[in-house]
Amino acid sequence: MKLEKLVKNVKKIKVIGDLDIEILNVQIDSNSLTKGSLFICLKGGDNDGHEYVKQAEKYGAVALVCEREVESNLTQIVVEDTRLALSIIAKEFYECVSDKMKLIGVVGTNGKTTTAHLIGSVLNGAGIKCGVIGTLGTFYGDYFLEPNLTTPDPLILHKTLSKMFKAGYETVVMEVSAHAIHFQKLGGVKFEVGVFTNFSRDHLDFFKDMQNYEQAKLKFFKENDCKFLVVNADDELGQKIAKNKGVITYGINNPSDVFAIDVSATPSGQNFIINLFDCVYNVDLNLSGKFNVYNSLACATTCALLGVSTQKIIEELNRAVGASGRFERVYNGDFSVIVDYAHTPDGLLNLLSSVKESAKSKIICVFGCGGNRDVGKRYEMGKISGELADFTVITSDNPRYEEPMAIISQVEQGVLEKTNKYVIVQDRAQAIEYALDYAKSNDVVIVAGKGSENYQEILGIKRPYNDKDTIIDILRRKRVL
Repeated sequence: MKLEKLVKNVKKIKVIGDLDIEILNVQIDSNSLTKGSLFICLKGGDNDGHEYVKQAEKYGAVALVCEREVESNLTQIVVEDTRLALSIIAKEFYECVSDKMKLIGVVGTNGKTTTAHLIGSVLNGAGIKCGVIGTLGTFYGDYFLEPNLTTPDPLILHKTLSKMFKAGYETVVMEVSAHAIHFQKLGGVKFEVGVFTNFSRDHLDFFKDMQNYEQAKLKFFKENDCKFLVVNADDELGQKIAKNKGVITYGINNPSDVFAIDVSATPSGQNFIINLFDCVYNVDLNLSGKFNVYNSLACATTCALLGVSTQKIIEELNRAVGASGRFERVYNGDFSVIVDYAHTPDGLLNLLSSVKESAKSKIICVFGCGGNRDVGKRYEMGKISGELADFTVITSDNPRYEEPMAIISQVEQGVLEKTNKYVIVQDRAQAIEYALDYAKSNDVVIVAGKGSENYQEILGIKRPYNDKDTIIDILRRKRVL
């Protein structure tokens, strides 16, 4: 593709050199350059692509996109923001295939994964071939790609969309992370539906305060081209978004376009009456927790806007299963064991509150907090577990480069605010085994924080590990399974 075409929609400050150049490859990693490449110079926390121009020339780059003029004989396109330019160029390089598709973007602190998978499940069940991109990976048909980031980087994203389109998938639902919004990964992408789930504390290690984090979420709805906006009316930030024209709301407590009434917990999940654009049906959801009522309302609203009949939506919701590692019941015998990704104060609060609604006996909560991330939430999550769980096992999560016991100590202070019924077991597998041994008849063991993650990150190394597999191995060893 000619460079001139590739950058036609990029806002340029200055062009140095010839745009009539054939571009065979687009790269942001100088080590991955090949002959005929366009090298986009990104500035990151530790690296600045502008410092690798000489290496780019050596490895075959024929042109550069940069934020300042550099010393080079290559063609240079100087722009204000190379990250935004990358997104626009990536879209163009893959023939703007995203414009030919119906994309659904799911934004929010919690519930993105389950909501996206519910939407994908209902649409596929209704005969609309829909791919899913998010925290658990990329899914379409029999194809699965292991996850790297919740929202892939632009080159990977548009390459993936191109493959989906060629495979006959013209609808895609994707999780949209706050980091992706901040780094302009979706620049130039049009959405059929933008969905907002909720907003609460997370990622303050990066965004520093809740105001910055809120602005990142709002940025998606302000700057991305969405035909429809589907917004949680029971969320404070959702109410701000809902002030925009043309927003469709869903909720339980506040007046909404789509709403649920008579919500009640059942042994297998949640039962409620849905009013979906004045069509009223009973929903018998096989997903536990009131938060999953919200996720299903977001799903139902989105699928109705995409033309699926209300009856079909209800049929598919009633047979839907949860996403892996999201309120996943791993064992349900004399006692039960649930694995969940809850890694924020709000997530843990919702999880424990939901379990408490139907728990017949004690709740035993196993969790820790990640290292090199928001420090403030450790105390808060400890306090929540101390208040709502009958017994807490504080353990390690992904300590990364921090000392595990230092993290655990901060969690412990929160637990102690509410109770002294806890124990510290640093090794996560041993902590789970302790909880399983502690559990008695009708107790519920909750293992929170990692969900379906297949690793534990320690000192920069991702070591193979999975909560669900660990639980099953322990139960089999004890001849419970």
